[in-house]
Amino acid sequence: MSENTTTHHGPSPAQRTGTFTCLRCGLVVADLAPDDSRRNHCPSCLESRHTVDHREGGLSDCGGRMTPLSIAVLRTGRWAVVHRCTRCTELSLHQVAADDNQLILMRLAVRPLAEPPFPLEVFGEL
Repeated sequence: MSENTTTHHGPSPAQRTGTFTCLRCGLVVADLAPDDSRRNHCPSCLESRHTVDHREGGLSDCGGRMTPLSIAVLRTGRWAVVHRCTRCTELSLHQVAADDNQLILMRLAVRPLAEPPFPLEVFGEL
């Protein structure tokens, strides 16, 4: 490697200073999560914006608000937030970041137990 050659490690300066404003709560959010991964949802309310077309690939022109529905556990053991677009109803997964609101994450995780789709009395009859 020559003297003039530099190696690039980590996010670019533009990524480090980039922000977006949450569509729901208005929080100004850094584009990067604490682990330097690209953030795609608000750490406060977990809302997102529909910018990626997961069916076709590439960018989406929808721009609708992505509302958190549930939690999914990935094969790696990491959690992801399941979002649904309020405009076109497309579903997507966004990995949980270290600084995401833990109370909302837990509410999403226990929702199926707190609001089951069937009466719990059925278990008493088994």
